[in-house]
Amino acid sequence: MVRVAIVDDHESVRLGLKAACIDAGYEVLGTGATVDELVEVLAGRECDVVVLDLSLGDGSRVTDNVKRVQGTGAAVLVHSIADRVANVREALAAGAAGVIPKSFPTTTVMAAIATVAKGEVLNNLEWATAIDADTDFAKAQLGRRERDVLHLYASGLPLKAVAEQLGIANSTAREYLDRIRVKYVEVGRPAPTKVDLLRRAVEDGILPGLDSDTGNARA
Repeated sequence: MVRVAIVDDHESVRLGLKAACIDAGYEVLGTGATVDELVEVLAGRECDVVVLDLSLGDGSRVTDNVKRVQGTGAAVLVHSIADRVANVREALAAGAAGVIPKSFPTTTVMAAIATVAKGEVLNNLEWATAIDADTDFAKAQLGRRERDVLHLYASGLPLKAVAEQLGIANSTAREYLDRIRVKYVEVGRPAPTKVDLLRRAVEDGILPGLDSDTGNARA
């Protein structure tokens, strides 16, 4: 069973999400108006996903909230108003596993919770929309071959298969991958893991997002 917790400073939102999660068969471990409240409610219990609003009434910082939730062992699913671009970008940079606007249908939110609970990154169109609208977001300047390597590797292929598909040596593919990681570090967006590289590829438009209604990849 998926174990969920909810942080939102609006009681009606907390109650609505809680009811939807229960209907979906998830176990709701607790809710809170702040991350402080939620941490106290969880009291060391293992939680799979925390659905987190970005703009809380206590004035807490987005990065601090994401990191504190991650400190409990739970993944973070951002549930917020879509036009809060700066907050969305900050949450993604802090390591949130995905973003779901509050305008999305409840069924889409429940599906997103299930995806994040499995340890997957939520690869949806909202990421690309938020990033494209943020002029302060620095994209890594990747060469054509580096983009090819990132596209294939972040799509799920092992490095050996990437090298074979591009007709290059495995060591050369590794060099490209190392360069890619260095370039992301240089723009303040490190990507030490394959999941991080997937996130960067989506953010920079190298891989498509998913259609918010159908879940299918967009070209």
